[in-house]
Amino acid sequence: MKFVLVSLIIVSLVVIGGLSYLFQNERIKSGKLQLQIDELTARERIIEDKLEASKKNVAELMIKLQENKDRIATITEELDKEKSGRQEAQKELEQIKTDMEQQKVSRQDLEGKLTQIQEDGRKLKEQLKIMEQQKEELKVKIKNLETSASGVELGKVVVNSETAALKDVHLPVPEPVKQKEMKAASQDNSLEGKVTVVNKEYNFVVINLGQKDGVKKGDLFSVYREGKVIGDIKVEKVHESMSAAGFAVELKDIIKENDLVAQKVK
Repeated sequence: MKFVLVSLIIVSLVVIGGLSYLFQNERIKSGKLQLQIDELTARERIIEDKLEASKKNVAELMIKLQENKDRIATITEELDKEKSGRQEAQKELEQIKTDMEQQKVSRQDLEGKLTQIQEDGRKLKEQLKIMEQQKEELKVKIKNLETSASGVELGKVVVNSETAALKDVHLPVPEPVKQKEMKAASQDNSLEGKVTVVNKEYNFVVINLGQKDGVKKGDLFSVYREGKVIGDIKVEKVHESMSAAGFAVELKDIIKENDLVAQKVK
């Protein structure tokens, strides 16, 4: 038994080390994403500055355009004397219009780039948020493994000397049959406990029964609430005072923490 406990502790420490390594990688990735966000933010500011400068240039060109219009009006009055000057002014006006069109195209291009950068920044922020959530989940898993390695008790259970047998039951049962099955469970099952943790991402639960209670890998438990059986779970990993058990996907949104569990027997 000591060898088994030592082995479990070593395995837990190895898993903790692996998760810690993954946690560090997630932190590095988060840092890189943050740097990318900062870089995009800086680029966004630069483009905004350029856009603002472009607007100022357009305003200046509008002023020049008005000035040239005034000049054209004056030159028109002196057309006979200033014909060559008017033609020059007309050319300058056309050039200004061309510059304005170029500035307009440039502004539209800058606005498009700004929109794209903002969208890229939003996506990176969403990725960072997801990675932060994953980091928190890793913290919880590491904490749970550390708790199991130190032998922390998760709850009191009822134990006797009978051994549980494997029996898969996944089909839905009508209400009267469920109540009958619950009565049988309360009379015949040798071991009872409760659900302490529900992981919907990987479809498993943690129950407050473990090796010290005689639980073994492959044991089958019925989960019930308010006297009604809601489904079965199968033990996949056993620790000293708790066990991890998988459940069918149809129980994902049904099974909850503090649901009672009863070991199924032949």
